[in-house]
Amino acid sequence: MFTAGIKVIKTEDELIIKWQLSEVKIPLEDIIEVIEDETYGGQSPDSIRIGTPYGTTDRIIIRTKQHNYLLFTTNKFTILKEINS
Repeated sequence: MFTAGIKVIKTEDELIIKWQLSEVKIPLEDIIEVIEDETYGGQSPDSIRIGTPYGTTDRIIIRTKQHNYLLFTTNKFTILKEINS
């Protein structure tokens, strides 16, 4: 799924997030929750940020056992659908 420069692919074992030249692989068993974040920079200052933060972009937090990932996107519904499928 490609949206706002972020490509999200869900396999049987992991969630793969690609943005520009970066690729992040998150084991599905490590994901604790996936939520929307209404704050500009994210609630957790130590989150790994993926995407470009604009005033109108949506924010999705992926909380895992080790890290929090903050995705900046213009199409949160498409990304959430791919993650939750």
